[in-house]
Amino acid sequence: MAIYPRYYRAVTKAFCYKGLGSYAPGGCMPFCVNCGTSVEGAFCPSCGKPVGGSGGAGSGGPAAGGMTDNVTGALCYLLGAITGILFLVLEPYNRKREIRFHAFQSIFLTAAWIALWIVVGVVSMVVGTVVPVIGSMIIGLVSLVAWVGFVLVWVILLVKTFNGGKWVLPVIGPMAEKQAG
Repeated sequence: MAIYPRYYRAVTKAFCYKGLGSYAPGGCMPFCVNCGTSVEGAFCPSCGKPVGGSGGAGSGGPAAGGMTDNVTGALCYLLGAITGILFLVLEPYNRKREIRFHAFQSIFLTAAWIALWIVVGVVSMVVGTVVPVIGSMIIGLVSLVAWVGFVLVWVILLVKTFNGGKWVLPVIGPMAEKQAG
């Protein structure tokens, strides 16, 4: 098979992953999904990427729909309550506790964000009429800090969940764990 080594690797890799056969004496020999090199340990010797179930962005095992748990959990946060509700409704994902947790935490985070903006709007109307110039500047600064804080929390949740971690937010996290079962 020296004539077409890349095709041979691809075909034998497909057979091994589907359980259709093995070409190594001890079973299927793992290959790097990124570059196709034969791998003996947990990392590819050519490109350095983790191989198999060694964690990283591919950990969690694919669900029936084909996405791993960490990708699905991160997608729960992508559009807030919209994607949270979507993954609570979609059949293969709504059975997994971790995905349900991230979906509920995303929904509760969006609800808290909306409630915060309603409170800031009411306070800005009151303060804006009592102290017009300085009150508006203070409320603008508070709004900016709240917005930046929310974006930071959102990005941290996305990245941490995608990398296989779990961040339970202080107030809404326990509520999400309770709802997730």
